[in-house]
Amino acid sequence: MDESTAETTQTAAPWWQRLASGLKRSSSALGGAIAHVVAKRQLDEATIEEIEDALIRADLGAETAGRIATELRYGRFNTAITADEIKEVVAAEVEKALAGVAQPLDINVAKKPFVILVAGVNGSGKTTTIGKLAARLRREGRSVMLAAGDTFRAAAIEQLKIWADRTGAAFMAREPGADAAGLAFDAIAAAREQGIDVLLIDTAGRLQNRSELMGELQKVVRVIKKVDDSAPHATLLVLDATVGQNALSQVEIFKKDIGVTGLAMTKLDGTARGGILVAIAAKFQMPVHYVGVGEAVDDLAPFSARDFARAIVGLPHS
Repeated sequence: MDESTAETTQTAAPWWQRLASGLKRSSSALGGAIAHVVAKRQLDEATIEEIEDALIRADLGAETAGRIATELRYGRFNTAITADEIKEVVAAEVEKALAGVAQPLDINVAKKPFVILVAGVNGSGKTTTIGKLAARLRREGRSVMLAAGDTFRAAAIEQLKIWADRTGAAFMAREPGADAAGLAFDAIAAAREQGIDVLLIDTAGRLQNRSELMGELQKVVRVIKKVDDSAPHATLLVLDATVGQNALSQVEIFKKDIGVTGLAMTKLDGTARGGILVAIAAKFQMPVHYVGVGEAVDDLAPFSARDFARAIVGLPHS
């Protein structure tokens, strides 16, 4: 690890503080809506319906919002209730919805290299997420190679090279415009030869509704399997939280086309609708490995259902 990465690690605020700060826009919007609804009122049916609407507007999804409304009806109906008491109910239900999907990315040491294919639409934060993940893996003592499979953009290749230099990872690239599947093939061969523990393969950002671009990504997967039929060992879809409901269709199509095995959600600090992660969990029950709340190297961390649930409603850590 280079000095700048080490310094960032040592001086960074504790993860809970960064998560709570990153989710401030979501928690403020949600908390404000709850406080407005319950001000000077009992918890009657009209209040519960308004709370349910506020949860849906925060992108938590109709299913989770409905469960929270039901919990409120049977718990404290027709009694006075504070905003914090409602937040506790919301946090408990959000945690239940997320508990099953909060799963660490399990690196199987028997697979060498352990191949992680990273996909996502344009601007989702793929390359930055790869860099942050490489830094985390290097801190764990693993050897890492970054493969610049986004061959369409010279800037993406250069950005990944900077992350490789910063984290002490090996690097594999070809000239801009080179065949991405061929690069993936070469990267696996090189990683094997060098005894690399984890190979992270970047891919070009592509809109999920462009079938020809998704076809190129499927070709990358097919070529990887020619080298190692068990690879990619993980296919990580990077989602930008600021796109809201569009993230649902991204998960659906990428899962169908390339067999996504887990999610990383970025830019939670850039939206008031971080609840979309709850809606995704409820619909797909797909592992959420990481969440990101900023640009710094330490602003990506393993996903915790309890921490997220309390942070998104603005409750303190417990």
